[in-house]
Amino acid sequence: MSAEENKAIVRRWFEDLFNGGNLDVADEIVAPNHVTHDPALPDILSGPEGQKQVVSLYRGAFPDAHITVEHQIAAGNEVVTRWTGHGTHQGELMGVAPTGNRVEVPGITIDRVSGGKVEETWTNYDTMGMLRQIGAITQLGSAPHGKGGITPEEISGRTHAEPPPQGGISPEEISGG
Repeated sequence: MSAEENKAIVRRWFEDLFNGGNLDVADEIVAPNHVTHDPALPDILSGPEGQKQVVSLYRGAFPDAHITVEHQIAAGNEVVTRWTGHGTHQGELMGVAPTGNRVEVPGITIDRVSGGKVEETWTNYDTMGMLRQIGAITQLGSAPHGKGGITPEEISGRTHAEPPPQGGISPEEISGG
């Protein structure tokens, strides 16, 4: 497929699947073996069901969510999309009750397309900015107490303090000194 055809397939994810909320589109454009790499959502299912899960999560929290595709570049079978998401926090998101706050979140997604379907996705967006905008955290490394905020431990996935790593390479060995 041409670079332009690959861009059109990826654009359908943003326009038809996410913005339109048409979950059936995932079955048309996402490969059964699709893998998502998203640091904010490490436990997403593979295949079309995983993409339906992503869309449902965010559209459930932001029913008026809309992603604007700002720019796309394609080379070979990879498509890079710079986008901005907007929405009003009207549903629970990652344990945070609705706040009614309006958010704007920039992001970049790289998709690998094969045989007319998206097979792999790497996405990164301003998760911390989104959490600040909905009031889940007030600044990096802190959370409002008693207001349903997310703690740094919840963000990192750690539930207890871990000891510092032992062994390895010393700073002196790295610098050659």
